[in-house]
Amino acid sequence: MTEITTPDAIQLVAAALFAVGVFGVLSRRNLLIVLMSVELMLNGAILSLVGFSREFAHLPGQSEAGQVMVLMAMAVAAAEVALGLSIVIALFRHIRSVDVDAPRATLLRS
Repeated sequence: MTEITTPDAIQLVAAALFAVGVFGVLSRRNLLIVLMSVELMLNGAILSLVGFSREFAHLPGQSEAGQVMVLMAMAVAAAEVALGLSIVIALFRHIRSVDVDAPRATLLRS
């Protein structure tokens, strides 16, 4: 009997999610899309941790280690979303644009 989800398949999907997130961060100029791409990258990393946790669950003392790491990563992702959205709202109130290359947004870089 074959398994539907092998560890290699889980890691491939996680790598694909991470790659799509990297592409979104590097190619988009809208700050909201960039934040969503960062979330995709975090979800790819979390999926990878879940896959490794599932793979090494049979080892003694390792059954909960991966799940604890996933829980911590999800907490960091939630904090990142809250902080990122608050920064986007503050920038929009100041600049009236969420475009990364807006003329007034580039003034904030210096």
